Amino acid sequence: MSSTIETTTAGTATGRPRRGAPPARHGNSTTLWNAVPWTLPALILIFGVVLFPAGYMIFNSTRKISVAGVDHGSVGPQNYVTVLSRPEIPGILLNTLIWVVSVVVITVVISLALAQFLDKSFPGRRWVRMAIIVPWAASVVMTTTVFVYGLDPFYGIINKFLVDIHVLAQPFGFTKEPVPAFLSSIAIAVFVSLPFTTYTILAGLAGIPGDMLEAAKVDGAGAVRSYFGVTLPNLRAAIALASLINIINVFNSLPILKLMTGAIPGYKADTTTTYVFKLLQNEQRIDLSSALSVINFLIVLVVVALYLWIVKPMKEVS
Repeated sequence: MSSTIETTTAGTATGRPRRGAPPARHGNSTTLWNAVPWTLPALILIFGVVLFPAGYMIFNSTRKISVAGVDHGSVGPQNYVTVLSRPEIPGILLNTLIWVVSVVVITVVISLALAQFLDKSFPGRRWVRMAIIVPWAASVVMTTTVFVYGLDPFYGIINKFLVDIHVLAQPFGFTKEPVPAFLSSIAIAVFVSLPFTTYTILAGLAGIPGDMLEAAKVDGAGAVRSYFGVTLPNLRAAIALASLINIINVFNSLPILKLMTGAIPGYKADTTTTYVFKLLQNEQRIDLSSALSVINFLIVLVVVALYLWIVKPMKEVS
């Protein structure tokens, strides 16, 4: 017995691993370097598609670049000051807030109702579910173009239909004035966003245990109380995911507003994203459009952070 103890002690003292001891772990740096060959293609893609363009945009936002594209040197934060001091900026920021909040809130509310309806069994449910995918599968540009022509006051089929059912006394130029064009753009954005949001909430509904709803019924809860007390809290993660992706997509959306309001003079129907496009296309100011793009990116980061902090999508449902 004593010889065994002495042997074990001696082995430990000399630095040799004891019999039955777990193998020594490699350092974190070794493991990281071993993973590099497997992650290198993805890292190169991320650098080329995301990091380099973002870094170059930030660099351009601090330069004075002529209309011809000649770099005349650094101007520091002057481009940011110039953009934010423009008189149309307050209205554009307000439009952006209305645009994002309206589209996301209306989309989520309608999608909750659609998902609840599609979660029930009824004849033809499969076909209805497939039909809802169509606006998502189609190109946003194509869908918006259909609405642009449909709303035309001279030959638009939507305008004609509204006149025939006596909603309008005469054809109306929805795309000719800032306010109706902007409101029409919100409706189109909701229409395009519904499929993804509805299916995300449907997936959340499928994950709710049936025994929770049964327990609520046993406790005497009606349909409304069960929905707001059991179903809706359990949809927190699904609603948070759908809302978060919609916030990012809608905030950065260009095609709908460009097609619906692009021919309207001035900036009364612009958001920060369409204003970036106008700075680049109409004024050919790469430096100013880069500065506003950086501001856009920071706004999105702040909005997403605040949303996650307030909503807390991963909070346990009690």
